[in-house]
Amino acid sequence: MTHKTEQVSIPVSGQTYAGYLALPEHPGPRPGVVVIQEIFGVNSHIRSIADRLAQAGYVALAPDLFWRVRPGIELGYQAEDIAQGMAVRGQINNEDSLLDLKAAFGLLAARPETKGKKLAVMGFCWGGTMAYLAACRLAPACTVSYYGGGIVNLLGEADAIQGPILFHFGELDKGIPIAAVDQIQTEMRKKKDATVFRYPGAEHGFHCDQRASYHPASAATAWQRTLDFFGKHLG
Repeated sequence: MTHKTEQVSIPVSGQTYAGYLALPEHPGPRPGVVVIQEIFGVNSHIRSIADRLAQAGYVALAPDLFWRVRPGIELGYQAEDIAQGMAVRGQINNEDSLLDLKAAFGLLAARPETKGKKLAVMGFCWGGTMAYLAACRLAPACTVSYYGGGIVNLLGEADAIQGPILFHFGELDKGIPIAAVDQIQTEMRKKKDATVFRYPGAEHGFHCDQRASYHPASAATAWQRTLDFFGKHLG
């Protein structure tokens, strides 16, 4: 299935910042998904996620959440890229990012392609943590979080989660110890519709086919689980 893409301007606090919008081939309205980047920006991998969602029938928006420090940054996955991404991430305030995400949801909701349909959020790495915070603060219809390293430190907000939530973690992730995943899983058992999936043999970033840690089997399983989850909760 083909799809269309465009760059959009997202208004927030009297300014605008950029987003990558992927639209299904067939006219809507369709449910929408905000796709939250890793520390590497809205790079080709994140755009490919939005593209795949559009091909699956969703309107996908990937906002440039590093715009306040390095607008338009696109990094790869080498050591120097990781260092740059971490440096920018260190200058980003979560509260500002939540404000920017709220604006992204507002733009997506106002599009004719999504009119009256539900909106979800998904994110990867840092974006996985921000997706979790969005579930706690912004009331998306449902949430998918891939290997969000900071979630374990934010479990105090878990009672505020609104809507179903799905987590994906690699069991060999050196940045997210299994003990942390255990804590998250224990907390999520208190929720009505929260599921934590763990992938044996998978490291951090296992979903990204541009990384050395790419784990095809786990990536395929996680993606299908994500699509099934969206199908159930977004319609």
